[in-house]
Amino acid sequence: MVALIISINFAKKLSTGEILNSQKNKKLTIARASDSISLDPAITTDMESFKVCVNIYDTLVKYEKNGDEIVPSLAESWKTSEDGLRWVFKLRKNVKFHDGTDFNAHAAVFNFERWKNGDNPYHIGSFSYWSYNFGQFPGLIKSVTALSDYSLEIVLNEPYSPFLSTLTMPAFGIASPDSIMKYNENFKEHPIGTGPFEFEYWDKGNEIVLKKNQNYWGNIAKLDEVVFSVVQSSEKRLKLLEEGKSDIADNLTSNEVDRINKNPDLDLYLKSFFNIGYLAMNNQKKPFDNKNVRDAVGHLIDKDKMVKDVFNDFARPANSFVPPIIWSYNEDIKSLDYNIDTARKLLKEAGYENGFDTTLWVMEAPRAYFPDTIRIAKFIQASLLKANIRVEIITYSWDEYIEKIKEGKHDLALIGWTGDHIDPDNFLYTFFSSDNRKTELTSNYSFYKNKEVDKLLKQARQATDREFRKNIYRKLQEIINEDTPAIPLVHTMPIMGASKKVKGYTPHLTGEETLEDVYLISD
Repeated sequence: MVALIISINFAKKLSTGEILNSQKNKKLTIARASDSISLDPAITTDMESFKVCVNIYDTLVKYEKNGDEIVPSLAESWKTSEDGLRWVFKLRKNVKFHDGTDFNAHAAVFNFERWKNGDNPYHIGSFSYWSYNFGQFPGLIKSVTALSDYSLEIVLNEPYSPFLSTLTMPAFGIASPDSIMKYNENFKEHPIGTGPFEFEYWDKGNEIVLKKNQNYWGNIAKLDEVVFSVVQSSEKRLKLLEEGKSDIADNLTSNEVDRINKNPDLDLYLKSFFNIGYLAMNNQKKPFDNKNVRDAVGHLIDKDKMVKDVFNDFARPANSFVPPIIWSYNEDIKSLDYNIDTARKLLKEAGYENGFDTTLWVMEAPRAYFPDTIRIAKFIQASLLKANIRVEIITYSWDEYIEKIKEGKHDLALIGWTGDHIDPDNFLYTFFSSDNRKTELTSNYSFYKNKEVDKLLKQARQATDREFRKNIYRKLQEIINEDTPAIPLVHTMPIMGASKKVKGYTPHLTGEETLEDVYLISD
């Protein structure tokens, strides 16, 4: 079992010559498995879109490059009232959007009004992340006001402990009001923010190209261009990296780690266990509305064998839906033991002694939590067949999959999540709040509803004492584990390879890194 949860990239002190040589090569090419779906962060839910968006847009606050401390971004400072309801942000001056217009408090208000008001003329599309975090529209946000050109007031309807960390999410990147009004529903293809890179063009299915923002308020990017190239085959992504035709290869499989380690020209990056891959069971459809059936499915999956056979040990079995590096992780939670006899007994008690036919949906493209989606689907299929649960695997492209699964027509579905910010609310509220069962805004893919869970989730959001919140989240994990609305399968270490010419790249827990500090050295 690989125990490291840090990037394996041993930086060397650069000589003056190396720094000078870096000026000769200023285009970074990243080979990835899937294209982005949208470049409007407000209506985006997938990581491949966010990986691009974080370089185009800035948020009010952000996480430090390699840690969990929240630091200034478009907001230079902030303060909150004692009751946690009123927040005032002092905004950065002399910041321009890529279209040349000014960033100020009025622009921030425009963005918030667009996000939170369903009847806003520019609220077109599914603003899922707003709903996930703030509870529908307008949700927790009572008002957003420009106190002056560079002072922004946000008033909440009730305390929301993860509020500041929620604002670090790329979904809340501040966009140009003028460009939103110009493009409206087509803004997702014409992104304009204040970030270190500007959008240049998008050849859908092939590549997205960003160029340096020469007028960036922060550190000017060292690269002239960043190319996000779509290469569906993991083998081909690695081959392009080995041949020097790309600089970074994302979403690699465990089978390719040895090749990277043995190549003196490449570095290996293993990101930490900040994700969850799980099996969603549709609790509103038969037979998965029956707890005995759901428990039976859990007893049929040998997670240790799964990690060994499917992930080559570059993962760990998941007992909870909270990653082990999150501060409220409950180490006392245990998975249902692998026991075929118990599973058959439970199915008999549920009236399915002879098993049943069902379907399992899976995305075609690899994800950070499922680097080989078909392989994990076939493992689940073979596992369930041991109790005569006959599974048909149905695959969809990623963009089609994410839309279809929200409709709740699936029986079983393989899905997962990489954390957006370092708070258990980001996992448990997203997956299990009944508020997140609504069509088009769904993230509760098990369509699970439990009044006690809803109550505790709300209580944990309003509490300010971390130890108190920790106890609530540990209790929530116990209740959810007992109900078995879904089966937590695995926490993975996403695998990347990079040329040793790449310098200044700092992986972050969320997998969504800005690239303004990255540069390339020449031979």
